[in-house]
Formats: sequence, C-alpha cells, structure tokens
Amino acid sequence: MKIKILEEFKQFAMRGNVVDMAVGIIIGGAFGKIVSSLVADIIMPPIGLLIGGVNFTELKIPLKAAVFSEAGKEVTPAVAINYGTFLQTTLDFIIIAFSIFLMVKLLNRFHTQKKEEAAPAAPPADIQLLTEIRDLLKNKS
Repeated sequence: MKIKILEEFKQFAMRGNVVDMAVGIIIGGAFGKIVSSLVADIIMPPIGLLIGGVNFTELKIPLKAAVFSEAGKEVTPAVAINYGTFLQTTLDFIIIAFSIFLMVKLLNRFHTQKKEEAAPAAPPADIQLLTEIRDLLKNKS
C-alpha cells in the first residue's frame, strides 16, 4: 500500500506541469525581491525627496503610546495603524504586476512572430485549382 502511494506521488511530482510550476514559483520569488529592491532603493527615494523627505513606511496613525518601566525597558509596545507600510506594499505590487505584464506581452510578441514564421504560405490559386482538377480526375477513374 505504501509503495503504491509513493509511486503515485512520484508520477505526480515528476509531471511537467508540477515541475514547471515549481520553477515558476522559485523564479517569481527571486523576481519579487529584485522588484522590491528596485522600488525601495531606486524609485522611492526620489519620490520621498519630491514630497518632502517622507518615508512611506514611517507613516502611521498612533492609537496607543508605548509604556516604559522606570528602568527604561518597554513594557507594552505602541499600537498604531501603519498605513505607510500598506502604501509601500501596494506600490510594490503595482510595479511587480506591471513588470510581469510587460514580460508576458514581450513573450506573446515573440510567440506570435514564431507562429507567423512557421505557418506555410497558401499555394497560389492556379496551383490549388490544378490540384483540385487532378483529384477529381483521379476519383473518376
């Protein structure tokens, strides 16, 4: 029983779609890190400079201040709505989604060009007509 389940799992895991999906997830994770760095390190600093040096991730609405002991140790952490982090994450998503859109569009263009190159040209009308006449004569005999 255990051997049969292991065989089924092996067949499932070695299917092309599963392997392709795993590769896609790994590459997607790495691509996400690259785009996050692009946003955080290259795009956001000039935007922050344009809007007065504001760092989006520091934008928040405080709900409760942190409580400290007499020794200066934090007893209760501050509570805040970190909407700046949400804005930053949303901007990251938009840039990642746009980058993937451009990549898919480029791949589709190459795929379409290959199809057009591979498609054989239709024979001229006179050749097609002669072929039909030949086929009709063969069928009469």
